[in-house]
Amino acid sequence: MKSGERELVILDQLSLEVERGESVAIVGSSGAGKSTLLGLLAGLDTPTAGELELFGQSLRALDEDGRAALRAGRVGFVFQNFQLLPTLTAMENVMLPLELAPRQDVAAKSRYWLTRVGLEARLDHLPKQLSGGEQQRVAVARAFVGDPDLVFADEPTGNLDEETGKRIIDLLFTLNRESGTTLILVTHDLSLARRCDRCLTLEGGTLKTVEQRHGAEA
Repeated sequence: MKSGERELVILDQLSLEVERGESVAIVGSSGAGKSTLLGLLAGLDTPTAGELELFGQSLRALDEDGRAALRAGRVGFVFQNFQLLPTLTAMENVMLPLELAPRQDVAAKSRYWLTRVGLEARLDHLPKQLSGGEQQRVAVARAFVGDPDLVFADEPTGNLDEETGKRIIDLLFTLNRESGTTLILVTHDLSLARRCDRCLTLEGGTLKTVEQRHGAEA
């Protein structure tokens, strides 16, 4: 990308392959390009060069609508800032990806996942009526409600206190393990990252293996 007249290289000669069902953490300092990388992997952004595949499909071969269609029903997101629609209730926020897909039993499935995250008494509450931890639990339920093959989590505890953040991460890993979903987690917290099968650090635009478990390959 360009910064004024100067070419700004954020990611360079980077190679990454993630296996189905694997959990991978990407760590790095602020400004290292972690969120940029996540956006590229999810097909939310496009690279200036190189190849990207999601579910075996080349992302460069698809336009924005095509990439959105590829993600629909197969990819879930958990963001640092929750990204809940303020005018929708917790139930409606969780229902939204199912309605866009569309899917059957939208209300029943959404109620089930909100119950799974302990918010069965908060279905009709707006985001502003929920605590930060409750809002993030709504976001986790929204991420898993479509039975996704892949979940991206971008600093999911960044706006939470330590104790609330720990509960959210425990919940995220529990649901991920039970669902057999592939997880790609972006964080600055190395102790959190080490709970994943593979921990990579992003530095100087390239990825390096920090820690690896269960025979995963970098």
